[in-house]
Amino acid sequence: MTEAALAPETTLHAPSVIRLLLGKLGIAYEEVLDRHGLKASRKVQAVLVEDAVGALMVLFPQSQLLDLNRLAELTGRHLTAVPTERLVKMLGKHSLSLLPGLPALTTSPCLYEESLLREPKLLINSGEPGLLLEITSEDFKTMLTKASAANFGENLTSIRPNLDRPNDDRKEITQAVQAFTARRIQQRLEETIEIPPLAETAQKIIKLRVDPDATIDDITGVVETDPALAAQVVSWAGSPYYASPGKIRSVEDAIVRVLGFDLVINLALGLALGKTLSLPKDHPQHATPYWQQSIYTAAVIEGLTRAMPRAQRPEAGLTYLAGLLHNFGYLLLAHVFPPHFSLICRHLEVNQHLCHSYVEQHLLGISREQIGAWLMRHWDMPEELAVALRFQHDPHYDGPFAEYPNLVCLTVRLLRARGIGSGPDEDIPDALLERVGLTRDKANDVVTKVLEAEVLLRELASQFSQA
Repeated sequence: MTEAALAPETTLHAPSVIRLLLGKLGIAYEEVLDRHGLKASRKVQAVLVEDAVGALMVLFPQSQLLDLNRLAELTGRHLTAVPTERLVKMLGKHSLSLLPGLPALTTSPCLYEESLLREPKLLINSGEPGLLLEITSEDFKTMLTKASAANFGENLTSIRPNLDRPNDDRKEITQAVQAFTARRIQQRLEETIEIPPLAETAQKIIKLRVDPDATIDDITGVVETDPALAAQVVSWAGSPYYASPGKIRSVEDAIVRVLGFDLVINLALGLALGKTLSLPKDHPQHATPYWQQSIYTAAVIEGLTRAMPRAQRPEAGLTYLAGLLHNFGYLLLAHVFPPHFSLICRHLEVNQHLCHSYVEQHLLGISREQIGAWLMRHWDMPEELAVALRFQHDPHYDGPFAEYPNLVCLTVRLLRARGIGSGPDEDIPDALLERVGLTRDKANDVVTKVLEAEVLLRELASQFSQA
């Protein structure tokens, strides 16, 4: 048994349908906990794709990205992920939560990446989250007698998302825009990307944010000049999430009695910026809805900021805004690359084992974090916000304003572990927790407390979506 093998006291076991199937095939296996640090090239990623002809099971190592364009060249078919609802229903018949990489489990034909067989032992999803089955490469090969082999995976070592080279952002974004749009004549990035001007309300709110003498009367006046925003603020204050005493009768009432100056100014700014770019009609089918993820992230960051030692605490309003806008680059990608955004969505659906940065880097040459941070600077938003967006997926970032991206990174990973967001469940390094002055238990307690109000948070998120 390997060092990662399941401890005797663990109660997780492979579902009975999988145990019976492997027994029938005469395949020996070890039950192994899915821990961080297991070699990705040994982990078999199984994806069910389809077209009008029918379904196809595709198997490849988690050290690779599945390129649908390459798959189309290889098969002559335009394949996309089987709809989530149908996959869940199919797995439910066998009491499975995840698709195991076992061709015999379905009647669909199977295509596998040849490089899988280079590993002496492979790790396959058991169908139960957190539990893998370790089998020898030779035994795995016996299950592939009716499957076809090919080289179609893109090694992640050849894809380098720009996590820590911000000085290259402008050049890389310009190259991507010129490569994927017809606007190749323009030289300046600001002229090449057709970004709507910042709404007048947002401009006024930004000025108030940096004005040390701004009062509740000032923010009330700005909000009241925008009827839609005024209605939204009153609606937020009346939400059960804030448990306001009595009926909210005005914007000033909402700010003074319930929300407070800081929260209103950041919620209002988040909404004003969100309205600048519309939500894309297309989206990855497994993704948490945009505003729902934004509200959850902002709420958790708010709790983590409060839990930090007072001397280390950054500006609470800015951390909340960073959470609210952390995924703003997603909206921008849809706006700048409309013909290619659907392709990004389809690739995210078949590469759920990867962070979106790999898919976007592979297809566009840039990530949503790069272009989102660029826009924040273009709009003269606080530098802390641009840094938060830019370095949110780098758990080791320790540069200027590090507490902002560190908090976003921590929050996104904590929520992903609870099934909120998209992409893989990633490790939270001890050093990241130390930099924000929190213990692992304290951080988890904050998430638990926030998610106790999940129904109310969803209601709040729906207000953003409707706006």
